[in-house]
Amino acid sequence: MTTTTPPVTLDDVRDAAARLKGVAHRTPVLRSRTLDALVGAEVFLKCENFQRVGAFKFRGAYNTASRLTPEQLARGIAAYSSGNHAQAVALAARELGTTAVIVMPEDAPPAKRDATLGYGAEIVTYDRYTGDRVAVAEALAAERGLTVIPPYEHPHVIAGQGTAALELLEEVGELDALITPVGGGGLIAGSSTVAKGMHPGIRVIGIEPEAGDDTKRSLEAGHRIAIPVPRTIADGQALHTPGELTFSVNRRLVDGIELVSDDEIRMAMRFAFERLKIVVEPSGATPLAALLAGRVDRLPRRIGVIVSGGNVDADRFARLCAGGE
Repeated sequence: MTTTTPPVTLDDVRDAAARLKGVAHRTPVLRSRTLDALVGAEVFLKCENFQRVGAFKFRGAYNTASRLTPEQLARGIAAYSSGNHAQAVALAARELGTTAVIVMPEDAPPAKRDATLGYGAEIVTYDRYTGDRVAVAEALAAERGLTVIPPYEHPHVIAGQGTAALELLEEVGELDALITPVGGGGLIAGSSTVAKGMHPGIRVIGIEPEAGDDTKRSLEAGHRIAIPVPRTIADGQALHTPGELTFSVNRRLVDGIELVSDDEIRMAMRFAFERLKIVVEPSGATPLAALLAGRVDRLPRRIGVIVSGGNVDADRFARLCAGGE
């Protein structure tokens, strides 16, 4: 009989949490009686929009970068990202006394681009609809001797992202369901590893924008499916296929994927601002959108939600909340 060792375990996440202690923020968990009444359940919002760089991505980036050798750190780090991972790697590099080169799409949100530059990184752009960001980053890394930290296809990245769910469950106790956004799959892979490891009966549900349903299609097919690069306001979830490593985790541990429209995302962002008094970026609002729009069936009593980030500039936020873009 053969056994397959999972690429990430609960102990790996706990080890990442120890490494991140005092470096990453332990983000707040918000409650809202209004939200509970609308949804018909107790909802616990883990607000990673209050994390360093404004998103959960700092957890995985720092956990990975901090494990590099002195020689690797001396040469520098490379990454590819539409924004939040870019900022996370840039800040992790600065914290560790090294440099970062980030491959970003030409149409990345200006606020995320400016923040990445502000953390001291160099940016190299590409066309997300015709170019291959992985190939660009790997070519740069080979040319300059850099170490690539991918946004989700790495065990240390996945373990780092899982620390958000670990903190949530440590604080609020057992939950009936955990809901997270799904892009490349790193956040939900880390979250499901923690959730199922601590409470095997919990449901783990991922949320994707309707235009970017690559993970939903892949789970239904039993193998990775590629779709055209989606056009959605949820730029952090505009991917065409799940990661190979993350999919190997998610096909075992994730119970289902639900979809939300861009209009439902806009409404959730507005609700979060008006009723919860927090700013959430489109990708971070997708789980809240799913709850408010009734996309989750067999709604359980106690629900944890990872609000993954809040990186959206004021002008775009206003346009989105007004129904634009």
